[in-house]
Amino acid sequence: MVKAVVTGVGGRMGSRILSLVAETEGIEVIGAVEQKGHPLVGSEVGADIGTGKIYVVVESDLLKCIDKADVVIDFTNHEASIRNFEIAAGRNKAIVIGSTGFSAGEIGRIRELSQGARCVLSPNMSVGVNVMFKVIASVANILGEEYDVEIVEAHHRLKKDAPSGTAMRMAQIVADSLGRDLEETGVYARKGLIGERTRKEIGIQTVRAGDIVGEHTVMFGGIGERLEIIHRAHSRDNFARGAIRAAKWIVDQENGLYDMQDVLGLADWSLKASQA
Repeated sequence: MVKAVVTGVGGRMGSRILSLVAETEGIEVIGAVEQKGHPLVGSEVGADIGTGKIYVVVESDLLKCIDKADVVIDFTNHEASIRNFEIAAGRNKAIVIGSTGFSAGEIGRIRELSQGARCVLSPNMSVGVNVMFKVIASVANILGEEYDVEIVEAHHRLKKDAPSGTAMRMAQIVADSLGRDLEETGVYARKGLIGERTRKEIGIQTVRAGDIVGEHTVMFGGIGERLEIIHRAHSRDNFARGAIRAAKWIVDQENGLYDMQDVLGLADWSLKASQA
């Protein structure tokens, strides 16, 4: 039985992970964490399931509950996730990080910590989105330079970072497939008399409205046609289930930095497909 600590349990993702772990075989929650001063700290959280009630006390410090755990599931924010990874690495525990908005320096710190610890880091843990990552790489390779690429993402009004981590991952995948530098070709806003669209630019546009869970569209626009690949999340459960799947997977891996492509076996699938 994999024993997990869930951080950020007062948030939208943390609360869903807590509930869904209770329904998932092979894993259980033995600890929960929220930031100091949060109203949930000191109270019990959990879920009622067919076999009874599963509740844990919310701590304000990961150090208070990590020792009995195998893995930490972290959906907090980029700064808190780094601190939680440092604690997990120091206790030889695995971690799954679903936070976004990391700076280049923070990603470097995660890579450094991963040399001596196990980590799954992914901006989106949905199975469908990770399949889409593979699809857009193939489409970009096939269509090449003759098709313009635009990425549009939409999320709820409370999301703090923009563009989404998922949209940025998609943009990087397309840029890599086309041999472009995203730092030079990414365009994030258009207004006024901007002139013709350049051939190499990759547009990444943001929408924030209402309670949109998450929607990502990658458009390949050619002369006389366009191809759109769309993923729409109907609830947060697909992200939560992906994180739980990653938590069960990572505990048996060697030290290193992994993503959902590794968890789902899509990296191996790409290799097999290329050899077929």
